[in-house]
Amino acid sequence: MFGEPVNQSSSGPSPEQWLEKIAPEKKRGLFKIFLGYAPGVGKTYSMLSEAIRRSERGEDVVIGVVESHGRAPTAELSTELEVVPRRNLEFRGTAFQEMDVDAIIARAPQVVLVDELAHTNIEGSKHRKRYEDVMDILEARIDVMSTINIQHVESATPVVQSLTGVTIRETVPDWVLQRADEIVMIDLTPEALQTRMRRGDVYPAERIEIALANFFRRGNLIALRELALQHVTRAVDRTLDEYVKKKRLGSQWAVHERVVVCISSNPSSQQLIARGARMAEATGGDLYVLHINTGQHRSEQQERTLESNKQFGRNLKAEIVEVKGESVPLTVAEFVRDKRATQVIFGRSAVHGLRKYLYYWQIQRFLQSAPFVDVHIITQE
Repeated sequence: MFGEPVNQSSSGPSPEQWLEKIAPEKKRGLFKIFLGYAPGVGKTYSMLSEAIRRSERGEDVVIGVVESHGRAPTAELSTELEVVPRRNLEFRGTAFQEMDVDAIIARAPQVVLVDELAHTNIEGSKHRKRYEDVMDILEARIDVMSTINIQHVESATPVVQSLTGVTIRETVPDWVLQRADEIVMIDLTPEALQTRMRRGDVYPAERIEIALANFFRRGNLIALRELALQHVTRAVDRTLDEYVKKKRLGSQWAVHERVVVCISSNPSSQQLIARGARMAEATGGDLYVLHINTGQHRSEQQERTLESNKQFGRNLKAEIVEVKGESVPLTVAEFVRDKRATQVIFGRSAVHGLRKYLYYWQIQRFLQSAPFVDVHIITQE
């Protein structure tokens, strides 16, 4: 009858449950990092510029901590956003201010700006490192935008120190950057950065010539920029990996070169590894040395030779992988698809008669299972 209330089944989902299914609740905040290769490229300025645009679109954006380092344009942008007051701390008779993590979480904005991710907090702070503060904020479902230079990324620090002769005291573990949902490289040519230096846009006048003669030498800047670009490339590749796996896309979705060398207990496998290493180095790609364990018995000599082949691969910075499988071609094909390899190398001994046809039959089985890969068949001595 019209006008009577609809009787909802107790077993069916409520409107709230349907809404949650369509737009599930965010479990963690989104983490965006602005990466630079040297001070002065414009990381903080770019972060502030984006924050202001997002605020103008209606997002609730606040500053947790931003360091202007005396740069007027950066300081001016900072005035356009709400700032969460810092926490006052005293250490050895000196007053300091640190980002107030608890106050930010209590304020519960949509987005918070946290400059200088590698910063070490003063004793008495909630955490020793600022990136640990960021993890707390992300757990509170607040998005974070932060900044870092490549010299502070732990894996890059030894290279930077050997290049520049400058000791890097504050670092961030690589896993922190791998946790980022987005990494944006703020790029500037070394020549343009040196011009900024000379104009006094980065350091005070009394520090300019010393900086240009040391850390900011053109050769240093070129190398640092290359390091930062490589890091961003790896981050993009990881993102693509996750996307491909999530969407279950084919192995043809490959941008970064990956070379797979298939080896056995034959001593001549080292020829294949050397060829694969040259290919990987020429393309800036990854190198995998793959052995398929079919369960067949191997003599002690074969075991020693196989281990020698693996060690040869390790010496050439290859990732050594051993996979169990009854069918060599199908197991290799599965590995190639999983890693989205772009090149695969097989060895071919001077086989005759039936063995020759069996060899090519196995190659054909591999090609049917892994069509989107370049295959190299190397004749072994």
